[in-house]
Amino acid sequence: MQLSFVLELTKRDFSERFAGSVLGAIWNFIWPLVQLFIYIIIFGKFMGGRLPGNSEVYAYGVYVASGLIPWTSFSNTIARTSKVFLDKKHIISKVNVSLPSLPIFINLSETITFCITLLFLFIVVAITGPEIEPRMLVLLPFIYYVQQVFALALGTLAGIFTVFLRDLGEVVGIALQLWFWFTPIVYISGILPELAQKLLICNPAYILIQSYHQIFVFHDFLPYTKLILLSVMAHCLLALAYFSLRFLEKDVRDFL
Repeated sequence: MQLSFVLELTKRDFSERFAGSVLGAIWNFIWPLVQLFIYIIIFGKFMGGRLPGNSEVYAYGVYVASGLIPWTSFSNTIARTSKVFLDKKHIISKVNVSLPSLPIFINLSETITFCITLLFLFIVVAITGPEIEPRMLVLLPFIYYVQQVFALALGTLAGIFTVFLRDLGEVVGIALQLWFWFTPIVYISGILPELAQKLLICNPAYILIQSYHQIFVFHDFLPYTKLILLSVMAHCLLALAYFSLRFLEKDVRDFL
């Protein structure tokens, strides 16, 4: 993997999002603050959102924020990676770049955004919410790692086939929208019909989001067994994506 090339792409991707604006890179810090204000203040304070059995004013806002922040990183990684070979075809055609390195920079860029937003969430929770148990925080990097390995694998597989079937990129966007609403992020799983609650066990994103909710809101036991199984599945899927890309690399370059 061309590490310096990946790091340069990551730097450009992160810094060029607001290129040409007056505040430039500062917007990378402003947007997370705006999002947290909407999630926690608007939803929790002004709209009066409450969690069942929890009278805390900001609990629902923290619940929404702690689910939406990782979901945004997860879904953006999948959506952007699914189009990365098409978006970077001008580079692929001119530079002898390793194709498996291209999805990596998107993952790194989204991780930077996630860390910035999460930092602000920690500050808000420290001010408004109950103290988070340190033993649970230790597992936060592992949860995010599993999440992004899974996203990288799905995005890379979608990216390979999007080269041959361009409409697949739009299908991915629709699938992510449906996936979002099937995952309890802005609502509690208890409001779903019994059948839908049973089907949640088939939703890998539910395991991940549930873990974040346990850390930031409920302070309860994490689904350790499910996380380990999901980790194994994510790494197997990533291996499949990598070898598929290697096997089809010549065809991918020819179709671009």
